[in-house]
Amino acid sequence: MDKKKLSEQELKDLVAVVELKQEAHDFIGVFSTLNEHQDAFSSALQAQGVKEILKKSTSDRVLLSFVESVGFGTRPLKESLGRLERLMGYQPGARVLNATWGLGEIKRLDPFYRRVTVDFKTRKGHQLSFDAACETLLPAPENHILVRAAADPDAVKQMIAEQPAEFVKAVLQSFGDMPITRLEEVCAQQGFVKSANWKAFWEKARVDLRKDKCVEIPTRRAEPIHLKASAESYSDSWFTAFAQNRDPKAILSSVKELEGTGRMKALGEAERAKLAERLAFALKGARGVDNALYARIAFCLDELKLDPESVAKARRYLWENKCYLRAARELPARETGALVKFLTDEDRETTKKDLFAVLGEMCFAFLTETLAFFSNDADCEEAVAALLKDANPPATLVVCVLGRFDNFAKWSKLPKLPVILGHAIALGEGKQSGETLKMQNVVRRLFADLKWLEGVLGKLSAEERVLFFERFQASTAWDPSTHHLIVVRMTRLVPELAAHVVRKETKKEPERITSQRSYIERQAAYDKLINVDIPNNTKRIEFAKSYGDLSENAEYQYAKDEQRALLQKQTLMQEDLKAVKAVLFENIEADEVRPGTIVKAATPAGEKTFVVLGEWDNEPEMNVISNRTKLAEALLGKKAGDAFEMTDAEGNISAATIAAVLPLTDDLKAWIKG
Repeated sequence: MDKKKLSEQELKDLVAVVELKQEAHDFIGVFSTLNEHQDAFSSALQAQGVKEILKKSTSDRVLLSFVESVGFGTRPLKESLGRLERLMGYQPGARVLNATWGLGEIKRLDPFYRRVTVDFKTRKGHQLSFDAACETLLPAPENHILVRAAADPDAVKQMIAEQPAEFVKAVLQSFGDMPITRLEEVCAQQGFVKSANWKAFWEKARVDLRKDKCVEIPTRRAEPIHLKASAESYSDSWFTAFAQNRDPKAILSSVKELEGTGRMKALGEAERAKLAERLAFALKGARGVDNALYARIAFCLDELKLDPESVAKARRYLWENKCYLRAARELPARETGALVKFLTDEDRETTKKDLFAVLGEMCFAFLTETLAFFSNDADCEEAVAALLKDANPPATLVVCVLGRFDNFAKWSKLPKLPVILGHAIALGEGKQSGETLKMQNVVRRLFADLKWLEGVLGKLSAEERVLFFERFQASTAWDPSTHHLIVVRMTRLVPELAAHVVRKETKKEPERITSQRSYIERQAAYDKLINVDIPNNTKRIEFAKSYGDLSENAEYQYAKDEQRALLQKQTLMQEDLKAVKAVLFENIEADEVRPGTIVKAATPAGEKTFVVLGEWDNEPEMNVISNRTKLAEALLGKKAGDAFEMTDAEGNISAATIAAVLPLTDDLKAWIKG
């Protein structure tokens, strides 16, 4: 694009060139000239003037529809020309990319309705307006992984199997930098790597990626993997640029990357001084802003022996106001061990007492590393034993000791295993939040682990097993299905416990019935929901998607809300149709009020007739009422002469008497059959 300001004569000459190309109906030539010199034309011509020039340079209906669709006059000229260039690339056979549906191929262009038809792998014949196509479709480069997979799927499969690191790089080149979780999601969505196989695939890929100097793998899963254009040479220019870096996170990342190359030992004093100066700067920048980053920078300085004074200051800062506890919560779990070592390096005997005093405040990962670090320390054993003897010990400590009980076998001062199991059962009860909620979920997974459960029961005496079993049975706050599963597993592992199973009496629920007529009507409503309502809603959602940005697309949001309501209705109707039985109410004895009888009642307002049927039955003109109504519930089981209470529409209660209980008439039986 020509950025220099043109003289008046140069502008006239340029307009003359455009006019000549316009007369020759050279649309591509006119567009290229306008696009190349758009700064000049935006001042010389209004957007509408550019639009008219383009329209006069062609009679092609498709190109004319493109020109009308890109917003000349309503958008900046640069944006309109950019959208026009993109539309001109949407020719039948061209490959395009969509963030939702992946790779697609342009099939047709409809200049009348201004729509483009695209075939995606999972959505054939999808139509978008030209405007929506500009927003959601991008040209697919030949080296894009989706294009390569479409052209030669066997080659891509071979790369996934034999060169997983190269495949990951190809995905990053195609989709851009992304976190590991997003990478997994993309690979699963596009059918490259199944979710079940992801762990093995990633472990294999990561080994080679860590050796690749063009790839930066972050310490946190939430941060993106960065693919660099070329490997760093770490020349003088790198150190000069590094000395100007002011981003603490980027400074640490650069030093870690340099350390990974193995060149650290060969660095001169001047280069080491630059590293020390920038890390000290990063340390100040992270202080009070990012505790985890601050700790990691301090670890790096300490490990590389670059600035002992800054390391000492960092250690003191982390001890102040227990900043190390906040840092531990934010650090990756694998780095909490480094934090324990860093805190205790200067004066282990003094600092360990401070750590033992806050064992109950530590996050699970930090607590685990602390106990492992001081596993042979008698003072640590004393501190842990004192906390576990409390009526409400820290949830993290209970889980840590219970999950690794064999590791603490030599600690004789700890409470016995049944006591710790009792704490764990209590932890599994009730509603929790934060770290305690995480520990509650861990406890529930432990108890459901057959191997762990077998090991625990094997460590208990016969009397202790019974006490543990009965205590667990008495715990009612666990999820019922999980609770039942664990009870069954315990009895299978120790058959003697079956004698101590508490049999709960379950109240028998009345049979759910309705008339055949009402059941058929409900089934028809369900069929309409499945075959008409939900498919129509799906069409509305897909149509709304073509409008572009979903976050500001009201039609899409309304359609999605409707979808949620319809799916919820489908679930409820499925459950009801499965649970409710259709009956004809034949041969029903009329000795008392039951579903399938007629009730004559004497009320203060005179005699009234009620026909009690099933739960979906309701026909006021025939006096039919559902057996689930309050009135029916007051009548059921009563006989002629019995009194009952009637409640009117306003909530007023009046006394009434059953005059007679009669069998159904032939008309009612015919109505029931539908």
